[in-house]
This record gives sequence, C-alpha cells and structure tokens, in this order.
Amino acid sequence: MTRGSRYQRYEGGDPLAPPVDLAEALDAIGEDVMAGYSPERAMREYLRRGDSDRRGLDDLARRIAERRRDLLESHDLDGTLREVAELLEKAVLAERGQLARDVDMDDGDRVLRQLQLDGLPASPAAAVSELSSYEWASSEARETFEQIKDLLGRELLDQRFAGMKQAMEGATDEDRAAVAAMLADLNDLLEKHARGDDTTEDFERFMERHGDFFPERPGSVEELVDALAARAAAAQRMLASMSPEQRAELMELSQQAFGSPALNEQLARLDGNLQGLRPGEDWSGSEQFGGGEGLGLGDGTGVLQDVAELDALAEQLQQSYAGARLDDVDLDALARQLGDEAAVDARTLAEIERALRSSGYLQRGSDGQLRLSPKAMRQLGRALLRDAADRLSGRQGARELRAGGGSADATGGTREWAFGDTEPWDLPRTVLNAVRREVATGDRAAGTRGVRLEIGDVEVVESEQRTQAAVALLVDTSFSMAMDGRWVPMKRTALALHQLVSTRFRGDRLELVGFGRHAEVLEIEQLTALDAIWQKGTNLHHGLLLAQRHFRRHPGMQPVLLVVTDGEPTAHLEGSGDVWFEYPPHPVTLARTVTELDNVVRMGAQTTFFRLGEDPGLARFLDALARRAGGRVVAPELDDLGAAVVGSYLGDRAARSPWGGSGGSGGFGGFGRGFWAG
Repeated sequence: MTRGSRYQRYEGGDPLAPPVDLAEALDAIGEDVMAGYSPERAMREYLRRGDSDRRGLDDLARRIAERRRDLLESHDLDGTLREVAELLEKAVLAERGQLARDVDMDDGDRVLRQLQLDGLPASPAAAVSELSSYEWASSEARETFEQIKDLLGRELLDQRFAGMKQAMEGATDEDRAAVAAMLADLNDLLEKHARGDDTTEDFERFMERHGDFFPERPGSVEELVDALAARAAAAQRMLASMSPEQRAELMELSQQAFGSPALNEQLARLDGNLQGLRPGEDWSGSEQFGGGEGLGLGDGTGVLQDVAELDALAEQLQQSYAGARLDDVDLDALARQLGDEAAVDARTLAEIERALRSSGYLQRGSDGQLRLSPKAMRQLGRALLRDAADRLSGRQGARELRAGGGSADATGGTREWAFGDTEPWDLPRTVLNAVRREVATGDRAAGTRGVRLEIGDVEVVESEQRTQAAVALLVDTSFSMAMDGRWVPMKRTALALHQLVSTRFRGDRLELVGFGRHAEVLEIEQLTALDAIWQKGTNLHHGLLLAQRHFRRHPGMQPVLLVVTDGEPTAHLEGSGDVWFEYPPHPVTLARTVTELDNVVRMGAQTTFFRLGEDPGLARFLDALARRAGGRVVAPELDDLGAAVVGSYLGDRAARSPWGGSGGSGGFGGFGRGFWAG
C-alpha cells in the first residue's frame, strides 16, 4: 500500500538559504550595549532597525501605516448607493421611453404613470421603495429594477460572507432559498452554541449541508464564529463610517433586498448572535474615508477588515506590550498585506530573536536583567579584533604575521598552512580535513582505504613566544570621554585587546584599569557594560598605582603600560585615600603623576600613550611623559584607536621576541591581519 502525500505552498522563504547569521546582530547589539543600552533594549533596537540584508520592524511598520492610509484615502463608501442610483435612472429612462412609444396605452393611464415617475423622491432609497409596487410597462425597465433588488441582496450577503456578491450573480429562486435555509440553520446553531447545548455532531451536520458557503472550511463552531464575527464587526464599522444620510439610505434600501425584508431580518439576527458570542470585537468603531473610488457594501467591509488586520499587525510590530515576542506577529496576515517578502523578513527577525535568546549570547543575571554572556563577549571581541587587523593590514608597509607566537610552546590552536610556514603539521586535523573534502565533493568512493591530501587540507600547530608580558591598559573614563563621543571607541579597544591576549597570547596577563575621578580595576564585562560617567576628574595617578600593583604580581613578566586618555591629570590620591580634584591641573597632581610614572619606568615597563583629541596642552604633557619614560605617543583617529593599541602591543611583543624585529613607527608596522587568523 502506498501512503498518500499532501502538498502545500512552502512559506519559509528561501529553502536553500543558510541558517541565520548572528554575527552582524551581535556586533550591532554589542555596539549599543557599549553605548549604554541594556542588552534587552539593544536587541530591540537591532530588531527595529534591521540590517544590511533585511528590513527591520520600523520599516515594516512604516509600510503597514502607508497601506492603511492608502486604503482610506483612495476609497469612499457610497459605491452601492451610486450603483443603485444608476440602475434606478436606467429603469426610469426605459419606462419613460416605453410610455412614449406605446400608442395603444390609455392616455389617462399614461399620464398617471408619467406623473408618478415625475414625482419620485430625490432619495434613491425612497424612490426604490415607492416603485416596489409599480407596474412596469417596459420589460427592460422591470428587469433593471429587479437588478436593484438582486444587487442589494448580494451586497448584504457579501458584507457577512466574502465573495457572495459574485457567487450569487444570476442566482435563481432556488439559490436564494438555499441561502435562506443556511442563514436559518446558522442562527439556530449559534443560538444553541450560546446556550452551551450544541454538540460536535450539530456542527458536522451543518457543514455537511451548507459547507459550500464556507470555502475556508472551519474546523469547529469556534473557528466559524471567529471568521464570521470579524467580518460582521467590520460591516458595522462600515455603517458607522458613513454619513447619517448614507446610512439612512442603505437601511431603507436593505428592506428591498431580494424583494422582501426577510433577508435583512435574518442578517440582523446573525449580527446579534455574533455580537453576543464575540463582544470583544470592535463593533462600534469608524474610519474616515477620503477617496474617490466608490466601494460596495462587501468591498467596503473587506477594506475595513484589512484596516483592522493592519492595526493588529502594527501593534504586533511595535512590540510595546508586556512579554512581546516577534513570534506574536501574524505572518500570514503580513504576507496578505505586504507580500511574501515582508513575511520572510519578519520570520527571519523572529528566528534571530529566538537564536539570541537560546544560543547563550544573552544571560540573565541574579537581578533578572539580561547581560552579554562570556560567549557573546568572545564573539564581539573577535569581530573587533578582526576590524583592528583589517586596519593594520591597510597601513603602508604592513605585512602579515604568519606565526601565532614566538617559539616552540604550542598554544593549542591550529591554522591553515601558508607558504613559508615552518611549524609542524597537525596530522589528525589535516587528515580529517581531507576526508571531509572528499566526502563533500563526492570524490571519496565507498570502500576507499587511503586519503589524498591537498595543500588546502594542511593545518599547522601554532606556537607561542616564551617571553610573557604583564599588560596594564589604562583607559580614561572621565567626563570628557563621554561628552566628546570617545566612550564606545575606548570600550571597543579594550575588548579587542582582551580578545587578542586571551586567545592568542594566553601566557600574557592583561589588566584593565579605568581612571576617572578615581581608578579601579575592571573585568571586561564590567567595562563593556559601564555607563558613561558624568563626573569630572582624570586620576592617572591612581591608575598608575594600580598598574604597578599588577606588575608586582607578575615579577617574571615584561611589564607593558598602555594609556588611553583625552585630558591632562586633574586628580590624584591623597595619603588618606581621598581624591584631590582641581582644574586646571594643580602642580601637586602633575608631580605625583610623574612620580608614579617614574616608578613604573624603574620596573622596566614599555610605555605607550594614546592621545585622543587636539588639546595642545595634553600633547605637550604626554610628549614630556613619553620622553621621560623612554616610550612613545600615538595620536590615532577614533576609528583607528583599536588598531593603534593592538598594533602597539604586538610591536612590543616583537621587540621582545627571540628573533627580534621592529614594531615600526608608532608600533604599527610589521603586523597585519595574520595575527588573528586561525
């Protein structure tokens, strides 16, 4: 026996598209976190903006608002009234022509008919009502007038059951009787359901008898009520959106639907049942239409259903309610309103949100707040380090650094072999790469015993220099850093250097010190999440004291001091531990700062100052400190700060390496993107 298969349209976007890449999302979120946003807010902002490959929530919401506005501004609601008036005019004109041509008609009868036609009310509804008992002399006029009754019946049905206007065109008396029977049974079912007396068999019998009227094939009474109530509520909002005159006309005309008030009575009964079962629907709202394209009752109801759906989508995309998730967005509705591409964008954003929450990049702390996890910090650090590498490799005279370290101590890492490498092969990874390649390309036949190596399969063992360093990165966290837009570049620099040391030079010891009004040792997670400090004071004196403590803890390592600042020292520690602050810088503050720098120099530290900004006083001061310490001053642009610090660190390592080398001018030369590869 064969099992039957069912097929439906694929709704997942490109079936061959790779899984969502979180790298760009994490980079953007990390930037906002370093700028002071909470991770939750940063994630929300990313989802709102989108990225280079997809629209964000803001763009989708804008398009939703534009479509809503276009629907209301391009239509009005008197389409049915216009059509009735046109048919009425056509019928009366045909009747007048027949009266003029019929020479056999009694003159008195002719005059009475003409007077009746001449005295018709200006209101189409009143005219139709008056002519409902008129004996038409013209068969063409009679047929046209019957079209009015038929139109009204089809429009009223189309208001509650989409598509009925077209389906009932040219309907017979038998078709109208089937509609009447369906409405009666439907109202009986809904009233029974409201009392709680209905059964599954009742619904199944109803669908078996009248299922052709419901092509959407609801699976239960509740689904049937949901669909009908949404349409009926839209019909009520359409009536409320009309002018009082239009509304009165239609209410009067509705009594003529199919030539009797019976249909209108059944529909009024249906509206009452649905409103009782779904009181939460918007039964009393209204909209302001301002266009010139007339809508019939059914089409107008459909437009208002679209407007309601657009409003629901706008709320879902806004994500402003408690517990909001992008999984809440109705993708089917979004595709109906904006097209499949918009639904794919929203689905991808939802996948990114789920992945960020489930992949371990965001963690909840003991206080319940989301934070970037160590995994996220490593990912962000890799991206920042890669950016620094790109900038270094673009400098004039730069060349790649092939070796991962300086001599024979393995780092535990491997990388792809490149011409000129002398490191030993990592045989297990090399063979595994070859097997994977052959399987992926289909080159490996079943039962094959050997493996064919290619150059691209080879990986070599990385080694690390034996010379180790104790690195103190002192970053200015004073008021001016935040005020002048240097806060985030400072954090990016610290994170890139932390990533480099923790992954490629694990034997080195890095300590991050923030110095503002006072100085403190910061973990990378603390520094990344540190809000801008709006407190005046640049206490380099305290920072140098903490750097010396770090160097003393690692007496066998080469001390390296890196200082990032945009201002002269304006604070120092007193013997009591209190902070002394004065601006302009006090001579005592400068003297104590210089004293501690001398202590650092006596410990043998290699020193580099990174000057931000164009303050001439700061330039003179740092130049003097660099000459005193035998170090150097680098004045990078903000975008180049990370590359400058990383390049300086690598240059100092090259100067200490067993095979020598030069860091080049400012510590940049000699190192490109190769220091992070692998």
